[in-house]
Amino acid sequence: MNFWGSDYRYRKRAKKIIDLQAKYQAMGDEELRHQTVLFREKLKSGHALRSLLIEAFAVVCEADFRVLHMRPFPVQILGAVAMEYNNIVEMKTGEGKNLTATMPMYLHGLTGAGNFLITANSYLANRDAEQMGKVYRWLGLSVASGVAQPGHEGEKRDREKIYGADIVYTTNSALGFDYLFDNLAANPEEQYIKHMNYALIDEADAILLDSAQTPLIIAGIPRVHSNYYLAADRMINMLVEKVDYKISDDHKSVWFTPEGIARMQHYFGVDDLLGKTWYELYRHLVLALKAHFLYKPDRDYVVDHNEVVLVDRDNGRELIGMKMQSGQHQAIEAKEHVKVTDEMRTMASVTYQNLFRMFGQLAGMTGTAATDAGEFMEVYRLAVYRVPTNEPMIRHDLRDELYITQEAKLLASLKTVREAYKDKRPILIETGSLSLSNLYSRLLLREGIPHSLLNARSASKEAKIVAEAGQLGAVTVATSMAGRGTDIKLGKGVKVKGGLLVLGTERMANRRVDNQLRGRAGRQGEPGSSIFYTSLEDRIVIQNAPKWVRQYTYRHAHDQEQRLSRHGRFRKVIDHAQDRVSNNGRSARFSTLQYGEVFRAQRDSVYATRDQIMVATSLDRVIHGVFKRVADDFVHEHRDGDISEFLDFVYSNIDRDFLPKTLNEHDTEWRNPTYMLSLMTRQLEKKHESLTDPMQWLYFQRITLLKTIDVSWIDQVDNLEALQAVTMNRTTNGRDPLFEYQKETRRTFNEMKKSMNVRITRNLLCSDLIFNKDGTIQVQFP
Repeated sequence: MNFWGSDYRYRKRAKKIIDLQAKYQAMGDEELRHQTVLFREKLKSGHALRSLLIEAFAVVCEADFRVLHMRPFPVQILGAVAMEYNNIVEMKTGEGKNLTATMPMYLHGLTGAGNFLITANSYLANRDAEQMGKVYRWLGLSVASGVAQPGHEGEKRDREKIYGADIVYTTNSALGFDYLFDNLAANPEEQYIKHMNYALIDEADAILLDSAQTPLIIAGIPRVHSNYYLAADRMINMLVEKVDYKISDDHKSVWFTPEGIARMQHYFGVDDLLGKTWYELYRHLVLALKAHFLYKPDRDYVVDHNEVVLVDRDNGRELIGMKMQSGQHQAIEAKEHVKVTDEMRTMASVTYQNLFRMFGQLAGMTGTAATDAGEFMEVYRLAVYRVPTNEPMIRHDLRDELYITQEAKLLASLKTVREAYKDKRPILIETGSLSLSNLYSRLLLREGIPHSLLNARSASKEAKIVAEAGQLGAVTVATSMAGRGTDIKLGKGVKVKGGLLVLGTERMANRRVDNQLRGRAGRQGEPGSSIFYTSLEDRIVIQNAPKWVRQYTYRHAHDQEQRLSRHGRFRKVIDHAQDRVSNNGRSARFSTLQYGEVFRAQRDSVYATRDQIMVATSLDRVIHGVFKRVADDFVHEHRDGDISEFLDFVYSNIDRDFLPKTLNEHDTEWRNPTYMLSLMTRQLEKKHESLTDPMQWLYFQRITLLKTIDVSWIDQVDNLEALQAVTMNRTTNGRDPLFEYQKETRRTFNEMKKSMNVRITRNLLCSDLIFNKDGTIQVQFP
């Protein structure tokens, strides 16, 4: 097998690594392990990290063999080299990405903390930290898992130990939330992610593209609990479709009709439901309408232990701890008659796009990436490098079988399943949703076919189910195979049956996910085949195909012949629908990135200010600057005001006991910023007299500044979320929504800074210090 048909630069390095392995094979264990010490000494003396690549990769290849009894294939070495040069490496399923990753992870681990292998699955993070971690530990590096161990999810993780390790295996969500918590810390000792040097992202397409728009949100401040959720839910149940509300043909939108508005106004006894007075009630009615007709149980969420838990549509996994924002989650809870939880205010937020662009160096690996190479380069400056398979690919990918109705499609696919089961050929059946996986399971039970079911309800048995899916006679139904992380190995006698048969019951939202499913068969040159059964009633067709397709389906739903020709006008319907979804997704992600950049600039400014305050040994200059800006702003904004406004400001924000003996209504001294600045300075000196210990005084100043910044930033995050929703609607008025958003955010950010300075002044000067008997001091802010 000749794999030297790829990029010369990478091939040349890979060949040097292979040639060098004999040197390290001749070494004893102690001498081989000592290479880590030598590499680190070279780095300390000024050698560039990449100058060690060939030697370090050769060392870890030998360590892989001695510890794991697996020696990387030449193509795996080639892939590892490509990863080091800012590529997303496309390696087919079963080609050994985990072993490939040990090479770049070891190289970067030599630099110390700040190097991450990131996956979407906590099970995989724990498993690989343990299994692959044996190699790193054997070579003298420290490694940790960044997620809780199974069965210990509620226990507190030792974040100092985790982020102090040379190499961390973690999930994208765990890293993202820890980053946000670090930036809510009150002192540097509570910040654990010191470095973000290198990130190698497993299933890079799923994390960097499919999850790119999902914001990570820390919500910790409840809003005032609304009584409207239950009333709105009761109202929606009384309405009549096509009379009071209408649903779009693609089932993506739902709206009230004028008749529905009138009916709801009569029910609630209000005269203008769309006016400002009843805005909150109308908002809750819209949320309830969407909850009933856009969000479906066992597709978008499940009800588990009387809680609404979101579900990943692509793979059916439960998204524990995640909630929809802006009250939508609470509307679904009301619909499902479970306890309506508090709607929380956002304290901190970051998208994966922005999170991973913070790393000094980024790389990725996945089974499918080439279809989105342009977007990877545009957003992340990452090229896609396709690594050839170790053995020739002999899997047979059959053409789709297309039917008019979903019922006809499923019954036809059942015939193929029956034949495979009768022949004891293992078959993996993919469904597009949790509800469809349950339906297919019931169909198999009706046929008397024993099977395993892999969806959100069986995630704990995931690895075992996947590992057994290649045995003789095995039938497995799964919601999606993306990111499962466990190879399907063929049992004895399966190859002569044709290998694993992969059957898709519908095409997914993009071809990458389809290809991931196909890739479960035919690994490492094994036989296998794949086929998709599709229909004109599949979700992707209903939501994205032209209207004439839906009209044809309606007219011919009861035809005796349901199978459609591969050569007719329907031949490209699903491909075009997938193209439309991909284009819409790309546009939406780019829009999210543009809006996110505005948000990022403000967030980075706030977080940088927090960091400076936490490490400062004196905050006097900072506070003096705040006082001066407050005085200047007040005088500037009240040039035409009178002395009563000045006194009101002083009593509220500077000195509640101020006695204006020297001032009368005709005085103009208060119009001089210097006068107000002197009042603030004197009041601060009084506060200092009661806190004479330098460390206590510094801590009081620091905690006051940080608390005020955090409260102000929470308000601003709320503003930014609302502004994005409002400005995106302004496009109908011929305005550029992004320009409108940028203009509005600049204005609100400046307003935030002004109000924050006033809050800082008030909290510093008008807070009460309570001295406890044990020597501690309690601060009560006004």
